[in-house]
Amino acid sequence: MQLVVGRIGRPHGIRGEVTVEVRTDEPGERFAPGTRLTTDPASRGPLVVENARWHKGILMLALEGVRGREAAEELRDTLIVIDSADVTPSDDPDEFHDHQLIGLVVVSVEGEPLGEVSDVLHHGQDLLVVKRPGRDDAYVPFVKSLVPDVDLAAGRLVVAAPPGLFDLDA
Repeated sequence: MQLVVGRIGRPHGIRGEVTVEVRTDEPGERFAPGTRLTTDPASRGPLVVENARWHKGILMLALEGVRGREAAEELRDTLIVIDSADVTPSDDPDEFHDHQLIGLVVVSVEGEPLGEVSDVLHHGQDLLVVKRPGRDDAYVPFVKSLVPDVDLAAGRLVVAAPPGLFDLDA
């Protein structure tokens, strides 16, 4: 599975530097000089980082072979991706990467099927988006009191849903 770790934005200056919208917790590792970047679309890469620097909180990259503002502009909106197999699992048993949760079957504490995790949102509070056949999606705060068990090996996640969480559209 491909995971997006960045998106190339607008050019910066006239020498070919690009801005990057960072979507990783490890920008120092992912965008270090010499790093080969896989892209989506693949035809725009691979790209090799020549230099990386921060300017007013924005990551700037100089890329091998990208010279001038026009060349940088051609890369705008290119996604920078990695393979999920290259992500090191966390040592913390209660910490998960989004790609590990997406696709898990969601069941109640009693074992009743509730749906499947289709997305993970990060808006101040991590929310699991639970797709339910024929019904509206449910949004479950990803906290231990509501999600007491995540079993990656079994492909399921248990939700201790308070009344109303899964029947608001009934």
